[in-house]
Amino acid sequence: MRILHTSDWHLGRSFHREDLLAAQAAFVDDLVATVREQRVDCVLVSGDVYDRALPAVDAVRLCDEALARLAELTRVVLIAGNHDSARRLGFGSALMDGAGVHVRTDFARVGEPVVVGDAAIYGVPYLEPELVRHPWELEERTHAAALTEAMRRVRADAARRPGLRSVVLAHAFVTGGESSESERDISVGGSAQVSASVFDGVDYAALGHLHGRWAITDRVRYSGSPLAYSFSEEHHVKGSWLVDLREDGVAAEFVEAPVPRRLARVRGRIDDLLSGSEYEKYEDRWLQITLTDERRPSAAMERLRRRFPHALVLGFEPEGGGTDGARTWTERVRERSELDIASDFVAEVTDGPATEAERALLDEAFEHCRRKEALA
Repeated sequence: MRILHTSDWHLGRSFHREDLLAAQAAFVDDLVATVREQRVDCVLVSGDVYDRALPAVDAVRLCDEALARLAELTRVVLIAGNHDSARRLGFGSALMDGAGVHVRTDFARVGEPVVVGDAAIYGVPYLEPELVRHPWELEERTHAAALTEAMRRVRADAARRPGLRSVVLAHAFVTGGESSESERDISVGGSAQVSASVFDGVDYAALGHLHGRWAITDRVRYSGSPLAYSFSEEHHVKGSWLVDLREDGVAAEFVEAPVPRRLARVRGRIDDLLSGSEYEKYEDRWLQITLTDERRPSAAMERLRRRFPHALVLGFEPEGGGTDGARTWTERVRERSELDIASDFVAEVTDGPATEAERALLDEAFEHCRRKEALA
């Protein structure tokens, strides 16, 4: 059996105000061509179909066209990610089942597979720990507890289906992959990561959430996003996994997606950037430029765009300005939770660290926002 594993389309997303809808449509064209040429039996879309819970009309139209075209060729199983509204994405799912497009957004149905050929395919949508803790009577409010319970239900059903192989779609941060700057933080209580061992015994786990391609194990993989959504993805190779489920295991080949425009990050003095021949290769790329002049040059972006018309981000980090001053905001907050960042703000404005009561209130506020968005 042959499956195509893709995820994190983020339809409707822009790149530093550059409209990406045409590039996303080109990816869909390429995806459909791959499905046709490779005779794919099932396409797996592992969440974050849209970039927002309330996607733009053009994004919805593109998704509708993509699923209709794929349904003419093969079966499709799709789950909700943390960017999607489970309720909106799941609208009409019972009707779409009849067309071969199986949308799985309800956590209560994780143990109900879609059977395609000789494989039982289980859709595990993004599990917000606070939303599943009480219905599933979990002792902990963590991603690990939620996904462990989901997989317990998957295994219980799979055990009743001898002769069928098991495939799982999940949207989570599994240990072994690395995040980029374009993923939304999903940490709860300071922890977002889940061990890959939670998928032990499954023939293939098609993961979504991280935007880079990662082979955590031969059977547990991230396809990554089809397009770059931050400059931290400058060196990513984008695409989908073409996976053959064989009697002796899994064979996976990465199918690269079309690149609308290459990315690059460059730094240096403005005069060197404008005159140096070594920068010619960057003239047609989307650029993040960091100037290192001792003083901030006047009209810097206007001057730079005469040579680099696709420069999108401009930073200023003067040489000798100190280590902390040379770090971007993203670098300073990387690996830190929303709660830690908010607590730092409290400390800044009150001249003292946040109390336990204040941290508890902030944590409650973040959980409220997560629940509100998940139920949108």
